Amino acid sequence: MKVVLTTLNAKYIHTCLAIRYLKSFCEHEFDIELTEYTIKDPVMNIVSDLYQRKADVIGFSCYIWNIEETIKVISMLRKVQPDVKIILGGPEVSYDTKEWLERLSDVDFIVMGEGEETFLHLLQQIRDDEKYHFVFGMAYRNAAGEVVINPGRPKLDLNDIPSPHRFEADIAELGKRVVYFETSRGCPFSCQFCLSSIEVGVRYFDIERTKADLLYLIANGAKLIKFVDRTFNIKRDYAMEMFQFLIDNHQGCVFQFEITADIMRPEVLDFLAEKAPPGIFRFEIGVQSTNDHTNELVKRRQNFAKLTRTVKMVKDSGKIDQHLDLIAGLPHEDYQTFRKTFNDVFALSPEELQLGFLKMLRGTGLRLDAEKYGYVYMDHAPYEMLSNDVMPFSDVVRLKRLEDVLEKYWNSHRMDYTMHYLMEHEFDSPFDFFQAFGDYWESKGWQKIGHQLEDLFIRLEAFLCQHGMKRMDVVLGLMKLDYFMNHKYKPRKIWWQAELDKQEASFVLREAASHPERISQAFKELELSEKELHKHAVVERIPFLASSSLLPKEQAWHDGQEMGAMIAIVVYQQQASEKPLVFLVPESELKLQAV
Repeated sequence: MKVVLTTLNAKYIHTCLAIRYLKSFCEHEFDIELTEYTIKDPVMNIVSDLYQRKADVIGFSCYIWNIEETIKVISMLRKVQPDVKIILGGPEVSYDTKEWLERLSDVDFIVMGEGEETFLHLLQQIRDDEKYHFVFGMAYRNAAGEVVINPGRPKLDLNDIPSPHRFEADIAELGKRVVYFETSRGCPFSCQFCLSSIEVGVRYFDIERTKADLLYLIANGAKLIKFVDRTFNIKRDYAMEMFQFLIDNHQGCVFQFEITADIMRPEVLDFLAEKAPPGIFRFEIGVQSTNDHTNELVKRRQNFAKLTRTVKMVKDSGKIDQHLDLIAGLPHEDYQTFRKTFNDVFALSPEELQLGFLKMLRGTGLRLDAEKYGYVYMDHAPYEMLSNDVMPFSDVVRLKRLEDVLEKYWNSHRMDYTMHYLMEHEFDSPFDFFQAFGDYWESKGWQKIGHQLEDLFIRLEAFLCQHGMKRMDVVLGLMKLDYFMNHKYKPRKIWWQAELDKQEASFVLREAASHPERISQAFKELELSEKELHKHAVVERIPFLASSSLLPKEQAWHDGQEMGAMIAIVVYQQQASEKPLVFLVPESELKLQAV
């Protein structure tokens, strides 16, 4: 009996850990083949590929991001392969299972919850006796066509599951795709919007086995490993041991963790600040809301003061990038209180701030209480809220506009200098900037058309000119620097009218090559000839205040003194992976007026 396990990932670089667990648990007894697609792949292509594999049983791993596309695949597959047994599993179908089987007549079985043992038992019954009522943790239709929901199955000893990371077929792709890794299952918290709150307690895999699997993945070329543990740092000693192990063995691999920031102990933070190599760890921190009443309603225990301490200590160390999450649409959080939440969290200056909208996931307490808070939400996945009793749809639409420009302008890191300046000097709050810009963006119809890099700068300039800035000259100077920093090589074009003509620019480069000490010691040490500068450098006039903290950290300036116009020399390095170097020097130092 041939079994194919598959899923539709959100992106090609993603991998599905669930189907690898099932294969590792069942392959001693069954011929199991893995294949993965994406939600962007044409349905016909997916069905054609599955059909040619000539499977007796096909299992699909189902999530909110792929369920609707998976249903289309199943419907077509049933038409061309009427005798194949189709099994669904995963978090999306583990709840409201009766409803799913009534809706999807092409599906034979649904595995609910933790699937390894249930899936193996089901395969045995398909092959042998077809006594499906014996398979705990599974739902099916009986001979009369009635849906039968079998009792649940006790939790498995995690160490009885063979490693899902040792398949030879995966090795060639390890360096090209994200590796998802699990050291534990379960969550100690009870957040009512999250599926993890349903499973009580936390179970761990054997730590030595975990280390062995990580060494195997790193040795075989893994570049990014994402730990899917719901709270990686719940056990301090365990987290410390794992952090030390990864520090000792990373070989350039990057590791991402979901952590609960307000329970992170100071000694752990001090350890990471001292020992962690820059760039190998990333933290994802779910803040969701800073509204105490909202957090109480969703049973979310959070000490924002301690969370702030953690985020600031991590940021001050300069070692670890942080991704902070917010959820708009939680109970009793209206537009104004969400504005406060957004600004509270933005003040922490995370490298990335993810604004999501509440999803009423099947099985969660909040979905069961939807009527209590007046929720209206999508009938189909991803079940996103459309409104509730304190946030009308009109506010949701406005926040969607804010989310769009937040992604394009903050999370993309295309304009770091400009964004920091605007937040600190030009707008009442970060929320107000992103909201006003988002509204302007939509009023221009830009959400309907694509954009190149220069379009992002041109559109921001148009918005800022319309809005009115205190120092538009400084803003434009920073935008120019940001544009230069977005290129690996000397850009062929710019989106503004250059401040210096070709003759003036040539004079600057000649002076810089002849008198590099006038630029800086770091510039002098580059030992660049005039010919090399013409090939690898750009120059522009920038109107900056001398003591601005917005400038590159390497620059040193006289406190508080305004030195007039500055000349920016941006040098693109021979290795494209290295960032351009920015040097700012007062125009008077280069005697440009003598041209």
